[in-house]
Amino acid sequence: MEMISLDEMVPEDHLVRKLEKAVDFSFIYELVEDLYSDRGRPGIDPVVLIKLPFLQYTFGIRSTKS
Repeated sequence: MEMISLDEMVPEDHLVRKLEKAVDFSFIYELVEDLYSDRGRPGIDPVVLIKLPFLQYTFGIRSTKS
């Protein structure tokens, strides 16, 4: 069995890495903190919810369906 991380599979000069360095998405946490409850199961990370459509648009991915 071979263990491979996603980080190893993305080239150092890939656009995703450049975007990650250029855009600080941490401001989103402050904007949505009132919308998340401290009870129940943890919600999906709001930064992930913003990054997904951002990357879809950037790479021309029209749908998550195949």
